[in-house]
Amino acid sequence: MNNNDVLRRVRYTFDLSDSQVIEVFSLTDVKVTNEQVTGWLKQGAEEGFSVLADLELSSFLNGFIDLKRGKRAGEQAKPENSLNNNMIFQKLRIALNLKAEDILDLLQLVDVQMSKHELSAFFRKPGNKHYRVCKDQMLHHFLQALQCQFNPSVDNVE
Repeated sequence: MNNNDVLRRVRYTFDLSDSQVIEVFSLTDVKVTNEQVTGWLKQGAEEGFSVLADLELSSFLNGFIDLKRGKRAGEQAKPENSLNNNMIFQKLRIALNLKAEDILDLLQLVDVQMSKHELSAFFRKPGNKHYRVCKDQMLHHFLQALQCQFNPSVDNVE
């Protein structure tokens, strides 16, 4: 999945307007314009489409954590220059305060069966011998499950 897909799915799942997306970015002191958001939300073939960089998606996800859980005391999280699916999965898990059991229950909504040990491998440090790369399909299933749980009335957004 690309960054634009992730932003698009989160936006539609949680029914965020363009102005709310801008507000989420502002929670991490990142200023974006309505035109930027509109470009990021378009499909790749549409005129005006622009690619959402890892740093920008990381800023959005950090802001989403702040939106859902409140700003933490002390130094704020720095956005990562490079993101992978494991990091995106982790940031969404944190924002929504999901425990392993919650995620497993969510995944069952989209007919994905997984053990707690398999799931925990996605959240380990890359150097850990039990670390497992989160592939696009797994992140897609998780985002689909979030949509089923939090906004089932929204059509499947690709």
